[in-house]
Amino acid sequence: MDARTTLAPAGRSSAGEAPAGHGAAPAVQAWGRVRAGRRTADRLLVVLCTVATVLGAIVLGSILVMLIVEGLRGFSPALFTEVTPGPGSQGGGIANAILGSLIMTLIGIVVATPIGVLAGTYLAEYGRTSKLADLIRFLNDILLSAPSILIGLFVYTVMVRTMGGYSGWAGGVALAIIATPVIVRTTEDMLRLVPSSLREAGAALGAPASIVIRAVSWKAAQAGIVTGILLALARIAGETAPLLFTALNNNSWFSANLMGGIANLPVMIYQFALSPYENWRQLAWAGALLITITILGLSIVARVFLQGGKSR
Repeated sequence: MDARTTLAPAGRSSAGEAPAGHGAAPAVQAWGRVRAGRRTADRLLVVLCTVATVLGAIVLGSILVMLIVEGLRGFSPALFTEVTPGPGSQGGGIANAILGSLIMTLIGIVVATPIGVLAGTYLAEYGRTSKLADLIRFLNDILLSAPSILIGLFVYTVMVRTMGGYSGWAGGVALAIIATPVIVRTTEDMLRLVPSSLREAGAALGAPASIVIRAVSWKAAQAGIVTGILLALARIAGETAPLLFTALNNNSWFSANLMGGIANLPVMIYQFALSPYENWRQLAWAGALLITITILGLSIVARVFLQGGKSR
């Protein structure tokens, strides 16, 4: 007998085979079955995810294609120069609705930006883990998920009934309430990404906290903050429900004081799409395409701006 065979440990062959025993072969077989099951489950999940993605892309793509085809039919110079037509009349455009939407969106973002940025700065720089900061975050999360129609009803009760009628001011305030929580959340998240070492360096130079925030924290997070503002702008650009209770609509140019019904694209699209008049429905398609292009453009600008800030 060979010496190597004699000195081999008990239960192990000279060729390095698996230890002898009753549990060796079943263990190998069980492990093989588990790995095969995992591979099957993984492939099945990949197939399901792929099918779901394809179905979603088909649905969204068909909607987009239909919107482009139908919307382009209504595009003409008159679309941007003439006011919305009356019932049964021919022609017309959506110039008054475009201007009304721009004014109310501008009012909303001008009101929401300072409030949102300052509130987000407090949560990130001063509040941190305080009870007041936790309460503000909780209320902000509620506003983020609150239905916009409830915000419209709130502004209707507070402003429209008090002022005695619909107005562009009420519409702008409703849009501001919707945009504020988006800016608050984005500002806080971006400021929390600023390294503490930058703040400590500013404090080491003897600068007060307010100077450090303005010169260091805001400057380092400016790309993210601006991105949040642009996303909030895109969020309120197509809101319909709150404007139904605050600005309503108008088929002519509105007054300079913004009192009375104010023409706007979202409500115009909603009303014209349900009408029996062919030209009204065509204007609704054109307005929907215009809003889609605007929101898409804002989203692209926000992403480019954010990527530019990260590269710097």
